[in-house]
Amino acid sequence: MDAREAALRRAHEHAVRWLASLSDRRVPARAAVEEIVRALGRELPDAPSAPADVVDLLATACEPGLTAFPSGRFYGFVVGGTEPAALAADWLVSAWDQNSVMRAASPAYAAAEEVAGTWLLDLLGLPDDSAVGFTTGATMANFTCLAAARDELLRRTGHDVARDGLAGGPPVRAVAGEDRHMAVDLALRYLGLGAPALVKADGQGRMEPEALREALGAGGPGPTVVVLQAGDIHSGAFDPFTEAVRAAREADAWVHVDGAFGLWAAASPRHAHLTAGCADADSWATDAHKTLNVPYDCGLAVVRDPSALRAAMGQRGDYLIQHEHGDPVDKVPELSRRGRAFTVWAALRSLGRSGVADLVDRLCRHACAFADGIAAIDGARVLNEVVFTQVCAEFGDDERTERVLTRLLDDGTTWISGSTWHGRRVMRISVSNWSTTQDDVTRALDSIRRAAGVSGRR
Repeated sequence: MDAREAALRRAHEHAVRWLASLSDRRVPARAAVEEIVRALGRELPDAPSAPADVVDLLATACEPGLTAFPSGRFYGFVVGGTEPAALAADWLVSAWDQNSVMRAASPAYAAAEEVAGTWLLDLLGLPDDSAVGFTTGATMANFTCLAAARDELLRRTGHDVARDGLAGGPPVRAVAGEDRHMAVDLALRYLGLGAPALVKADGQGRMEPEALREALGAGGPGPTVVVLQAGDIHSGAFDPFTEAVRAAREADAWVHVDGAFGLWAAASPRHAHLTAGCADADSWATDAHKTLNVPYDCGLAVVRDPSALRAAMGQRGDYLIQHEHGDPVDKVPELSRRGRAFTVWAALRSLGRSGVADLVDRLCRHACAFADGIAAIDGARVLNEVVFTQVCAEFGDDERTERVLTRLLDDGTTWISGSTWHGRRVMRISVSNWSTTQDDVTRALDSIRRAAGVSGRR
C-alpha cells in the first residue's frame, strides 16, 4: 500500500467513525481552541511525516473541538447537514482535483454544471434561460448577482463600469427591507454601493409594498436595485413578491431576491405559495449548503439575463482556452474553485423532484413541532408565525431567556443559539438538516424543558 492509499484509508476510517457518533454525541464541542492548538503542535517539524500519521494526528487532535454541525440536533444556524450522495461526491471532487474554469479544461465539470443548473431552475420555478453560477456561498452569490445588477443599470445610462469604474457614473441606489440579512449589506459594500436605503417591514420582517413604493418615489430617478428576501433569518417570512416587484417595475428598478435558504420553498408544492411572484425578479441568490444539504461551500447565483452576468463576471486571458458558448468562469468571481456542481448534481439526482419537496416539507414539519412543544412550556412564547423552518421564542424576559440558552448549551443534547429580535433576547431555532428525525426534535424539546426548569415530556 503506498502512502496516498494509506492516508486515504485512514481518513475514511476517521470520517466513518465521526459520522457514526453523531446520533449520540454531545452537540457542542468538548475542547477549547488552546487545547486543540497544543494537541496539533505549535512548532513546525523539521522532518517530513508519513501522510497516514498526519491524518491520524489531525483527526484525534481536532475531534474534541468539533461541533456536531451535521447532527440532527444542531439548530443554531441555517447551515444544513450533508446529504449522503453529496458527501460522497465531494470526496470525488477532492480526488478528481478538476480545474473548474473552462469547458476545454474539464468537460465533465462543465457538463455537471450545465445539467445541475438546468435542474435547479426547473425545481425553483425560475426562468429556464437564466444563467446559474456556483459560488462559495450565499454572500458571494448575492455579490455576483448585485454586480450584474450594478453594471447593467449603469450600462443603461451609458456608463461603462468595466472600463471606467464607478467614478463619473451616476450613483446606483440600493433599497432593501429593514430586516434584510447582513450579507446584503456586505455585498453592497464590496461593490462600492454603500448601505441600502431601508424600507419598513411588518412584525414578521416582510417588506411593506406601499413603503417600498414611497421609498422609490422619494429617491428620485436614477439607477436602482431593490433587494427582496425569501426567508427572514428570524421568522422565516417571505416578502410579498408580487406587489413588491410591481412597485419596483414602476420605478424601472432591478429586482434581486436574497433567498439563502427560503428560495427552496418553491420546490415544494405545499410551500411554493410563499414564493409566488418571486420568479418575476431579475436575479436570485441561494445557498445549496443550507436547505439542499450539500457540503460546504456552495452558493448559487442566478441571473435572468445571461449577458448581464457574463459582462460583470467574464474574464479574459491569452492563456485561457475559451469556448464560444461560454465557460463556467463567465458566471462567478473566482478562477480557482472547487467543482461544486458535482455535489449539487449528486444531491438532486439522489433526491429527485419528490425527494427535494419531501426534504423541504419535513424541515417545515419539524419547525412546527418545535413551535408547538415550546408553546406548551410555562412562561414560554413563540414570537413568529412559523411559515417555514425558523422558530423564535422567549421565556418571559431577557434574563430568563438567556439562562435557558446557557443551560441548554451546558446540557449538550442540542445546539440552539440566541439572538436579538425586535429588541428582545430570543431562542432562535433553525431546522435545516436532512437527517433530523422526530426523535431528535423530541430529545431537543426535552432539553429545552430541562433548561427552562420543567421536567417530563408533554
